[in-house]
Amino acid sequence: MKARSVHLQYSFRAADDQGGQRGADVHNPLFELLSAIAEHGSIQHAAKAMGASYRHVWGACKQWESQLGEPLLHWVQGQPARLTPFAQRLLWAEKRARSRLVPHIEALRIELERVLAEALDGSQQVLSVHASHDLALPLLRDLASPLGLHVDLRFAGSMDALRALAEGRCMVAGFHVPPLVDNRNLFARGLKPLLKPGQHKLIGCMQRSQGLMVARGNPLSLLDMADVVARGARFIHRQQGSGTRLLAEHLLAQQGLAPAAVQGGAAHAETSHLAVAAAVAAGVGDVALGIEAAARSFDLDFVPLVSEEYHLVCLAAALDQPPVQALRQLLQDAPWAQALATLPGYRVNRPGEVLSLTKALPWWQFRTPKAAVADVIETCR
Repeated sequence: MKARSVHLQYSFRAADDQGGQRGADVHNPLFELLSAIAEHGSIQHAAKAMGASYRHVWGACKQWESQLGEPLLHWVQGQPARLTPFAQRLLWAEKRARSRLVPHIEALRIELERVLAEALDGSQQVLSVHASHDLALPLLRDLASPLGLHVDLRFAGSMDALRALAEGRCMVAGFHVPPLVDNRNLFARGLKPLLKPGQHKLIGCMQRSQGLMVARGNPLSLLDMADVVARGARFIHRQQGSGTRLLAEHLLAQQGLAPAAVQGGAAHAETSHLAVAAAVAAGVGDVALGIEAAARSFDLDFVPLVSEEYHLVCLAAALDQPPVQALRQLLQDAPWAQALATLPGYRVNRPGEVLSLTKALPWWQFRTPKAAVADVIETCR
């Protein structure tokens, strides 16, 4: 088959237009056709679901086969048409690529939407947010838009988001932490240099469930990270700098295991919860650590390990800024709780409340000046 190039395009719609889906979906008629046939089991039922005629769908299949130079459907007299192995591989490859690129495509879409909004209405408030990947924050952004608050949402690892806040590249950052009671952990070492009491203020947001994403039926009977190592399961890791990567290493350390003990952890790294879920669903790996909502979206089983807090954080001086005040009010309103209720494993957690850094993160322990001096002396020896 000859190589084919890919061209992307985008369109504008009115904010209240219900004629299409919003978000990072990239539509392509070939994959919409293959998905419909795979889901409904025949051309006839796929055509009905798509609101098209049998002849139209059949003709489209033949046209795509001609362009690709490969058969897409397996025809047997008296039986419904089925996708060929090539078509199945093509469909799964596209789903994996789509899930991996969703955060990046969404960032591009939001940037285009932002500049258009600024051009059309200079009075609209813009709030730049860099945050660890999450499925609920796009819902928050959509709730904000009709209220005149444009949330410029960009996904990054937890530590990368906090660095963006420190460097002035965003007004609000989002990160997540598991329940921790002392400062002898990876999160304290990784996050403490990026957060300063008095300078930064936390804003309550939500809780979400993180755990193991596994194939239906959990064929390897994986219940924790020790099982992942003991059974030699192929693990799909998140990228370095992400909170979930940090969580995986934290859970391994709790069981006396090093990150290197995980099979495949360094070789396979994805940048979102949806991407790792897609990799497990495609059989690229046996297991990944991620949020329950992403696992359910790919029809995977989920083994809960920890209920973590997802915080938003801003500079103390930014609390009085109108965009941050609007964000806090939005978090306190009922539609936010209702939106979270639609996602498995989510619930509100002191929404919109300004939290003390040291009280919200009990593992935060300060060294006295005397102890700090002693450490310096020890380092110099």
